[in-house]
Amino acid sequence: MRFLTLLTILPSVFALPSQILDFSNYGLVPRADPSLTGYLGVFFLGDKPSVYFYLSNGNNANSMVALNKGQPVINPTKGTLGVRDPSIIPGSGSEAGKKWYIIGTDLNIGKTTWDAAQRKGSRSIFVWESTDLTTWTNERLVNVEDATAGMVWAPSAIWDDSKGEYFVHWASKFYPTSDPNHTGTPSAIRMRYAYTKDFKTFSTPQDYINRSPTSLIDLEFLPLGNNAYARFIKDESAKTVFTEISTTGLFGTWTRPAGASAVIASGVEGPAVYWDNQVAGKAHLLLDFYGSDGYRPYEATDVRTGKWSASDRAAWPANLRHGSVLPVTTPQGDKLRGKWGA
Repeated sequence: MRFLTLLTILPSVFALPSQILDFSNYGLVPRADPSLTGYLGVFFLGDKPSVYFYLSNGNNANSMVALNKGQPVINPTKGTLGVRDPSIIPGSGSEAGKKWYIIGTDLNIGKTTWDAAQRKGSRSIFVWESTDLTTWTNERLVNVEDATAGMVWAPSAIWDDSKGEYFVHWASKFYPTSDPNHTGTPSAIRMRYAYTKDFKTFSTPQDYINRSPTSLIDLEFLPLGNNAYARFIKDESAKTVFTEISTTGLFGTWTRPAGASAVIASGVEGPAVYWDNQVAGKAHLLLDFYGSDGYRPYEATDVRTGKWSASDRAAWPANLRHGSVLPVTTPQGDKLRGKWGA
């Protein structure tokens, strides 16, 4: 069996310490939950900048079918009229089980160029919200960066229990104030963050990861329990995704698992990671092969090792691009099918 690890054999400009991590006080908290009976996938397709919904066949994380007869569930009406990298965020705290958010990149590449999109792209995040996963309302663009930023890409979020707010993160590059038209050389792309309670008002953004001169995009987290996390991030120099582990929280010390060997060396981005509903300790990872057929699924029985094996993708749809996956209950799955069909 081929093993994929996100610690590539290609050299990285920003190599982190590689070590065996002590998890004796940070037990992995897998989710095997009998109330969760399916998966909702939220993606964009190819270069079609809308939000598409896919629902798993039963509780099979590697088999999905299109909802709404393969047509978009959400077509943006603001900004560039295009949304990429949709991320579905479950409500937490007082909103747990009552609200969900979809956030995404305000970018329609068919109407611009990649260079222009990074120099004078949108500095706002698309937001939609729902109370039942089927009706999505209150579309808005929320500006999160000032005029020195060239763009805001691939926003996502995770609930921070220690703060009682959503930790929202995205990728941006910046230009000096002496270059208001953004014609010169920008900074490397770095990861930024802000906190919000409602995806309407955000705290002042700050750097989360800055490894200049290496550019970083597409950050995602998987909580491991007891303030431990795995995070996945694309290195634009190596053109691959790395995994990093912290046992001391979102702002703790991050390292890469030791002893992991690489199989997929480059050409992936847009990680989406989520726990299996049925098998304790099993996790799923989607990697976007953006130069070919979009997402391919992988799985691991111990995320902390950094070793992943290719999943059976015989029933996996082609051309699904950078998005996210949410576990759902039977009533939620039934509502989605009832509204959008399969």
